[in-house]
Amino acid sequence: MQTLLMLATALLAGLLLSRVAKLLKLPAITAYLVAGILIGPYCLGAFGVDGLGFTSAAQVDGLSIICDVALGFIAFSIGNEFRLAQLKQIGKQATVVGIFQAVLATVVVDAVLIGIHFLMPDKLPLEAAIVLGAVASATAPAATLMVVKQYKAKGPVTEILLPVVALDDAVGLVLFAISFGVAKAISTHSVDIISIIIEPLVEVVLSLALGAVMGFLYNLCERFFHSRSKRLSISVAFVFLTVALSMMKFELPIGDVKIHIAFSSLLACMMLGTIFCNICDFSEELMERVDRWTAPLLVLFFVISGAELELSVFGDIMIVLIGIAYIISRSAGKYFGAQISSKATKCSPTIVKYLGITLLPQAGVALGMAQKASELGSVGIIVSNITLFAVLIYELVGPMMTKIALLKAGEITPEGKTSARHEHMKKMFAELAEKVEHKGHKQ
Repeated sequence: MQTLLMLATALLAGLLLSRVAKLLKLPAITAYLVAGILIGPYCLGAFGVDGLGFTSAAQVDGLSIICDVALGFIAFSIGNEFRLAQLKQIGKQATVVGIFQAVLATVVVDAVLIGIHFLMPDKLPLEAAIVLGAVASATAPAATLMVVKQYKAKGPVTEILLPVVALDDAVGLVLFAISFGVAKAISTHSVDIISIIIEPLVEVVLSLALGAVMGFLYNLCERFFHSRSKRLSISVAFVFLTVALSMMKFELPIGDVKIHIAFSSLLACMMLGTIFCNICDFSEELMERVDRWTAPLLVLFFVISGAELELSVFGDIMIVLIGIAYIISRSAGKYFGAQISSKATKCSPTIVKYLGITLLPQAGVALGMAQKASELGSVGIIVSNITLFAVLIYELVGPMMTKIALLKAGEITPEGKTSARHEHMKKMFAELAEKVEHKGHKQ
């Protein structure tokens, strides 16, 4: 009962606040995040009334499976953007931009934060500065995809944006693993090549391999079902299955060395979508149905994400100041990285001008990296707090910046803002007019 009350409250709060956001011309995702903060442990939840909001962080953590599944569907949707016909046109550009802007963001943030470390070594350890540089590379695919879908954005910026965001997270995972290994080596005074180089590469390769295998099995199973409802059900089942399998962790002994094997659900589900969209003839139609099915799931995901944000980080002025330095340097790295690389690969002037702004949102992947950094003890706490502060700012401001950039690029049209009811009425009138015209010709 308590869980159902929390889910109902989260859904209603997000949906009702989205009406306010529409009046203010803000993206719906911003409303969902604010709704999560309002019903979270620091606002309504602080009154301790069950059902009114999340009364503790433990209650929010108890719904983490919803976030895991939602991220799986988000990655699956992004994977559907990797169609071979499209990649032949923008594949090289997306690859160069995706890698370069992620690496430059890491370099810029590392340079700024290491400089702060030498000025205030007691406030920001060197290990924390190095790890935060890698965290800066990650972009929030969920926020970006939500804005694109809400406003039905179409155009050159949108076409290259989703592949870049997907590749961005793959690069980010590798950069983080290397930076985390270096930070661990500094704190323990020992260099471990296995954890710095081999394990992150193994994680990326195995995650993509898992997604590819599941993609072929998914396509094979689809052939046994013909009704739309059953095909939708099998689609949902395979995303669930891929997310579940990607949670596996084990050790592989090779001689005297043990390699820790782990998977990324984002990469696995992204590859699942990529394989399926390229070998299934009706993948586009099926994806539209999956998107409708996952709509309430995504609302819950963002509301829960808002409730997870730790407002207590504002209590430490040093965390706030370092967080501001992190935000400014990361934003500069992302913006100029995208601008330089897109110009070098001869992208259109619109992409060069606006792509960098759409890469600012940051959330799930960055928080996952911060959680992993907790293994560094007190250094991990600093990384976590600064990341939480940055995510809070980026998630509230980032979607709005993405919307403005796509609007300026001319990829959001008035049609993208019409309601479903208006679209339905428009379709009905069009069908009616077609029937009348057909009847007139027949007579």
